[in-house]
Amino acid sequence: MNRVYLGIGSNLGDRLSYINKALEELEDICDILTVSSIYETEPVGMLSKHLFLNLALSAETAFDPPELLKQLKDLEESIGRKVMKKKVDREIDLDILLYEGMIYRNSVVTIPHPEMEYRKFVLVPMAEIAPDLIHPVKGISFRELLLRCTDTSSVVRTNYQLSFTH
Repeated sequence: MNRVYLGIGSNLGDRLSYINKALEELEDICDILTVSSIYETEPVGMLSKHLFLNLALSAETAFDPPELLKQLKDLEESIGRKVMKKKVDREIDLDILLYEGMIYRNSVVTIPHPEMEYRKFVLVPMAEIAPDLIHPVKGISFRELLLRCTDTSSVVRTNYQLSFTH
């Protein structure tokens, strides 16, 4: 089993319901270990009036990176994601952030996620669940990445409770 860190986001429809459904269905492809708080965040890198709900989690999986990505994309579709393009509003978005400290790249997946160090909506929940985890490319902790991040978008911890239990 390999330790992975995933990001989950939703900015359309019943955002919390989509996230809960994603967590329930993720249990079929990995063993979820830790889940961050839920944060309400401004869209970054896209034009939208819809705020996101975002969280990060750690899990263990037997899938290699390309197969895990395929499983996540299939899961997005089964939960109800209608448009599979990047930088558009979405019912659910599942991203591989890290894969057991691995640096991996092919035509469909890049690990670590290439933009996470610039995005507070990723760094805040990652710093919550794994503040001392070292980014395999940057060589510094997520706590330090968050301190250095120049992203000024709003990331607010919510009181939303997950119905998901593991």
